[in-house]
Amino acid sequence: MKIAIVILNWNGKALLEQFLPSVVRHSEGAEIWLADNASTDDSIAFVQSAFPNVKIVTNKVNLGYAGGYNEALKSVDADVYALVNSDIEVTENWLSPILSVFRNEPQTAILQPKIRDFKRKGYFEYAGAAGGFIDSYGYPFCRGRLFDTLEQDQGQYDDDCTILWASGACFFIRKAVFDELGGFDADFFAHQEEIDLCWRAFNAGHVTKYVAASTVFHVGGATLNEGSPRKTELNFRNSLAMLLKNLPQHKLATTIFIRLCLDGVAGIRFLLQGKPAHCWAVAKAHFGFYKMLRINYLKRQSLPKANYFKLKNVIYAYFIEGKKRYSELF
Repeated sequence: MKIAIVILNWNGKALLEQFLPSVVRHSEGAEIWLADNASTDDSIAFVQSAFPNVKIVTNKVNLGYAGGYNEALKSVDADVYALVNSDIEVTENWLSPILSVFRNEPQTAILQPKIRDFKRKGYFEYAGAAGGFIDSYGYPFCRGRLFDTLEQDQGQYDDDCTILWASGACFFIRKAVFDELGGFDADFFAHQEEIDLCWRAFNAGHVTKYVAASTVFHVGGATLNEGSPRKTELNFRNSLAMLLKNLPQHKLATTIFIRLCLDGVAGIRFLLQGKPAHCWAVAKAHFGFYKMLRINYLKRQSLPKANYFKLKNVIYAYFIEGKKRYSELF
């Protein structure tokens, strides 16, 4: 089984200097690629000089995460793509458990390792933790992470399990399935595109899993500041687009209406927290959603399944009932 590790880069020389050595050191047998998203720093020159065996593909413009990978992967031939953020530190033998599942479970299309926090290595990391799910309104949560609450890894999620979505920070997918689904939705640019792709895979009958025996460490927020209003806008806009594309028809209007109302509450909360820029970002997200309404509706392809959600309302469970750990939800 041929695996290609593809690292998307945009002006990330410092991250490549810090994290690419671990990928090269611990990825024997894999082909390693740098997918450069029109960087203006000397990232490419650094990789060519320090790691001449790393292959490089360059995009002419910055297409974001979704479009950047879609374009770059046209040049990469492999059975499995490992899409790895430039701020990921991998560990010894991290690939072996992943490849074992792919070999032994032909129905499994997408995989994610255990993702822990590079800055607090005993804790799970926000972007994926021990595997992702969504509630009925499309709000994502993870084993090991509910909203901003991160759990310490005490072995409580050392079991492999089926999940709805795998983190884009370290995302394994069979090339055949990536091609079948048409890759990421390039209109998302960045954020939530991996959840959308996994949801489409789920609707098409594919399986996504978490593999506990493989561990990586993620910095998080290294390429787009975690507190950025732009990130808020993309997350809210893309989440609505994802719902429109993937919800069962009979749940579509009601769920999106409730979600729009909940977004309004989130906007008010931002104002009360003294974050007017983020409140405006929510409004911009809704304008962007309305602008793309027809286009996204026409993207509905596979027959959506009704059992997409793990929990009815994670917001109520977290903020009203005070449940801060995944294990408390069920």
